[in-house]
Amino acid sequence: MNFWIFMLVMNLLIPLVMIIFGRVFEKKPPKIGMSKFAFGYRTIMSMRNADTWEYAHRFFGKLWFRFGIVLGLISIIVLFFFIGKDKDTVGFAGMIICYVQMAVMLIPVIPTEISLRKRFDKNGNRKDDDEKN
Repeated sequence: MNFWIFMLVMNLLIPLVMIIFGRVFEKKPPKIGMSKFAFGYRTIMSMRNADTWEYAHRFFGKLWFRFGIVLGLISIIVLFFFIGKDKDTVGFAGMIICYVQMAVMLIPVIPTEISLRKRFDKNGNRKDDDEKN
């Protein structure tokens, strides 16, 4: 049972990171100059200018926050099916959950980049001033 609890805690780390950073990015995106060597949603399109940087972080943050909550709940539910199983089975299930979490962690990049390209031209200028909200 101790190993199962350990795996539960370990499998909740990725969703917790997504929830925390998702909320931070959505509410208060890091400054573009300060994040150049630190952290942030760093793609060519998001780093065009301050406007694309802020938009990308808010959009990505909202998705990461939501995905993190869903991923955490699903991880807990799936791991409950392995209570009382041997260490190898619990460890294997935990590893599969972790791999799935890492894949899901990257999925929000796709809609974020699509949205950036819809809202901004290739130079980072807004395509339509009505969409500033």
